[in-house]
Amino acid sequence: MFSNNATNAERQFVDSIEEWREEMGLNKFVLLGHSLGGYLSAAYALRYPQRVQHLILIDPWGFPERPPPGQASGRPRVPMWIRALVFLVQPFNPLALVRAAGPWGPSLIQKFRPDFKNRFKDVDDAILYDYIYHCNAQAPSGETAFRSLTESVGWAKYPMLMRIHEIEERVPITMIYGSRSWIDNETGWKVKDLRKDSFVDVHVVKGAGHHVYTERPDEFNRLVMQACDVSDKLAEEDAVGELPQFLEDDAVRPFQRTESTLTMRDDPPRVSVVLD
Repeated sequence: MFSNNATNAERQFVDSIEEWREEMGLNKFVLLGHSLGGYLSAAYALRYPQRVQHLILIDPWGFPERPPPGQASGRPRVPMWIRALVFLVQPFNPLALVRAAGPWGPSLIQKFRPDFKNRFKDVDDAILYDYIYHCNAQAPSGETAFRSLTESVGWAKYPMLMRIHEIEERVPITMIYGSRSWIDNETGWKVKDLRKDSFVDVHVVKGAGHHVYTERPDEFNRLVMQACDVSDKLAEEDAVGELPQFLEDDAVRPFQRTESTLTMRDDPPRVSVVLD
């Protein structure tokens, strides 16, 4: 069971990743995390930087601080009715209603998330929603832990942006955002600014929302392959004790923003671990 304390719950998540790494016999690996998985991947890199060859964060949750009352947050404003609903259901886990629905669970998910049909057009609707339902109908251990990590409407109790500079400088970071996501990509540029002496590559994929990998899979794969190529180059240079020239260039390159353009590539990403 996960702890109700945010610090302890985060530690438990990180411990589980490290236990898996040991079981798999991996010495060093590329770690990719999406959403909450991005937050946990960064937390892992904080504790075990020597194990991370490249940290790839996809639309990561939990980075910015909660703004003071009355101050704009940089992300879309949450409607009042949703905030009121969140307040009422705070004592419960996020998907408690889905589990309580029993056999009507798949229909309930389809009603509230019809967008899934567009993202997985090649999958039969009944199979898709039945699969999603059963993935979330189990004991809510992950949900309980997530609730421990959050405060208010989805803000992290211990924002990663306040700690990202503590990750060892040699750990390269690639951050990939969807241009239409509810996650504020400003945090990516802030990370780049905070880690001026490290490799930080930020991409905003046009036309993609929070689930970049399903909405723009070709561009997502291209960017992940690119990040893996960077980590391979870094590993080669590190083996001979030299600072890679392109890393030196990146450290002094003028601070600028880039948006990904859509290109075609069929190669799958070379990633050791994916957390979502």
